[in-house]
Amino acid sequence: MFDQTFVDGVGKTNKSWTVTVSFIIQMTIIGVLVILPLIFTDVLPKAQLASLLVAPAPPPPPPPPPPPTPVKVVKVPPRQFDAGKLMAPKAIPKDIAIIKEEELPPSVASVAVIGVPGGVPGATPSIGNLAGIAPPPPPPPPPPPPKESKPVQVGGKVFEGRIVKRVPPEYPRVAKLARVQGSVRYTAIIGKDGKIRDLKYVSGPAMLATPDVLRAVSEWEYQPYLLNNEPVDVQTEITVNFVLN
Repeated sequence: MFDQTFVDGVGKTNKSWTVTVSFIIQMTIIGVLVILPLIFTDVLPKAQLASLLVAPAPPPPPPPPPPPTPVKVVKVPPRQFDAGKLMAPKAIPKDIAIIKEEELPPSVASVAVIGVPGGVPGATPSIGNLAGIAPPPPPPPPPPPPKESKPVQVGGKVFEGRIVKRVPPEYPRVAKLARVQGSVRYTAIIGKDGKIRDLKYVSGPAMLATPDVLRAVSEWEYQPYLLNNEPVDVQTEITVNFVLN
């Protein structure tokens, strides 16, 4: 039974005409299925054909333009007086009305010309003469605010010789009992009047920088420092030495 599995030409079939007949039958069936819809067109759905053949609806028309804005015609009543003279009406009015109009500003011709004593007769009047009195001059601008100058930096040893009043601070008792001695440094601003302001502690033993010492140093006074012959503020250092005897 394995004779037909070998490809050596021994088990080959002789029924090749069956393949040809089967191919012809299949092609015939396919041709019939293709040709029948072309012959019997009335069987096709009309609704689908109509939807395919109908053209799409045209777009809607554009909206109408807005109506034009009505023009308002304002009727100006004719003036009854011109330069103080009554004008004759163009039509005879039916009713007689009392007309009251506001006075018009005086014309240039009616402006009184004020002369200057000793002037030339017949000369053209100037604007100042027409007005009568010249306008006052504008007020002067306010003076600029004074500029705040920064304090001048001066060394403590240089400025120490300008002291005129020294209040010796009392040796703190706690530091004296603890045998603490040393120097306490402060920064201060000497004003134009020579008095101390903005005194601040910088360095030194904390036992020696007491509020009493700060209060005593703040009462010191110096000679004003001059710059270009004018007193100025000075920023300097103040050193207070505490030495045990």
